[in-house]
Amino acid sequence: MTSQCVRVAIIGAGASGLAAIKCCLDEGLSPVCFERSAHIGGLWQYSDQPVMGQTSVMKSTVINTSKELLSFSDFPMPAHFPNFMHHSQVIEYFHMYADHFDLKRHIQHETEVCSITKTDDYLTTGRWEVGYRRSNSDERHSEVFDAVMIGVGHQAVPHLPEFEGLDRFNGKILHTCDYKKPDGFHDKRILIVGIGNSAGDCAAELSRVAKQVYISTRRGCWIINRVGKNGVPRDLQKTTRFMHLLGKKVRRPYERWTEHELNSRFDHALYRVQPAHSLFSHQAMLNDDLPNRIVTGTVKVKDNVQRFTQTGVEFVDGTSEQHIDVVILATGFRTCYPFLEDEILNKDKNKIRLYKVVFPPDLEQGTLALIGCLQPAGPFLPMVEMQCRWSTRVFKGLMKLPDSATMWEDIHRREAIDARNLIPSQRYTSLVKYLPYMEELAQLLGCCPDFVALTKRDPWLALSLWFGPAYPYAYRLFGPGQWDGAREAILTAMDRVKAPFQTRSLPAAIVDKRSQYTLYMVYSLIFFCAWMVLLIL
Repeated sequence: MTSQCVRVAIIGAGASGLAAIKCCLDEGLSPVCFERSAHIGGLWQYSDQPVMGQTSVMKSTVINTSKELLSFSDFPMPAHFPNFMHHSQVIEYFHMYADHFDLKRHIQHETEVCSITKTDDYLTTGRWEVGYRRSNSDERHSEVFDAVMIGVGHQAVPHLPEFEGLDRFNGKILHTCDYKKPDGFHDKRILIVGIGNSAGDCAAELSRVAKQVYISTRRGCWIINRVGKNGVPRDLQKTTRFMHLLGKKVRRPYERWTEHELNSRFDHALYRVQPAHSLFSHQAMLNDDLPNRIVTGTVKVKDNVQRFTQTGVEFVDGTSEQHIDVVILATGFRTCYPFLEDEILNKDKNKIRLYKVVFPPDLEQGTLALIGCLQPAGPFLPMVEMQCRWSTRVFKGLMKLPDSATMWEDIHRREAIDARNLIPSQRYTSLVKYLPYMEELAQLLGCCPDFVALTKRDPWLALSLWFGPAYPYAYRLFGPGQWDGAREAILTAMDRVKAPFQTRSLPAAIVDKRSQYTLYMVYSLIFFCAWMVLLIL
């Protein structure tokens, strides 16, 4: 690895690519971002027509993470944005972020990267040769860079499982990445295979126009709603350092309590989506609408597919459905980086094995980073931003990666933890939980909140960080990359949560009752915390 790293090639101008450009500029590096399309935002940029090798959201897609947890750590989202934004507002936020930090001048649009190979002097310099071509030309170009950050994600090549008889099915077959809107699906009988987030969104939306929607699942799943108690985003209530500590100390009781809470909204077993696995051992579905569509009968839950016929489908439990018009495969994606040589990445089935989910462990020089090659259990943007903050300091020579053996030891440790706590699945590359991962990288980077120092000088902020939501702004209080606005962003976050609801004034009497209710909730929280501490003891 060179300490004179200057030029960094960034592949993709989506969320990961924008964060990579910003972090390079923060460290005084010179980024060049290659983006094959004419826009920024990656899959969040909606397109009516599917594009080979590129994925975009559905027309109706809204985010699964509330805006205060999803924000980049030094750029809070506007107060007037809704807590769960439409994809068009996510794109608007990306443009605001890029304009505020002057990122767009570093992006070369309509430029496709064809190859990334080691230079002849790679062993001593760590440099890479990047081959690319412009969209309007077949001519190949190449440039040499000191480091490379790949931010194109892993949701580009759909995973298409083999089912007996599917090739003889007479109806329409498509993958969820090709589904955009319900036009053309009116009065159809539709089978959706899979029960992830995309499957839930498709089923809920199509059930409003289709004659009947069936959703087929092998193992079921836990369904989490976006809205928590009192209408506050659920993730703000659950993603706290205090709850994280409780989860580690009393994992199974905490897990069962949360499962009971989810079943109190609707009985997963009654609705036939109850999985055999526990809540935290697999990725849950975030969907507020699907239970409502099941209870009205417009969506019916079916077992795993056994085989297809020319006009229908048979399931493993012996039941069948006939006159199916459309099959939608919500079966995830294959991890694929076609511009990289096979020996660069250590790929095991659909999972790329990386040190801290960023660096390939067998490279002689730590000058290649994969950003966003993970399945997030929590907000995605702060996680990829933290990867970028760490990677750029490694490129600059301010931090050093351990030797290959040590990196493999860490990878095996992570895999052993996953083997104990997660069920095997093709759906994810690495299922990464937000707060533990952020803390892990922040410790490497040296930007973890110092609670001892905070308690002495700013006890109210320390309490907010410990018991309040785990906002990404907390990682701008200490260490490299400090931001003067981090404290204010944390203490005013709930104001931004409430702001989009302020569309109508209320009588004073109602406001007074709300104040009394808030005080009651505070006392309830104190009682609950005391009860949990006694339980731990």
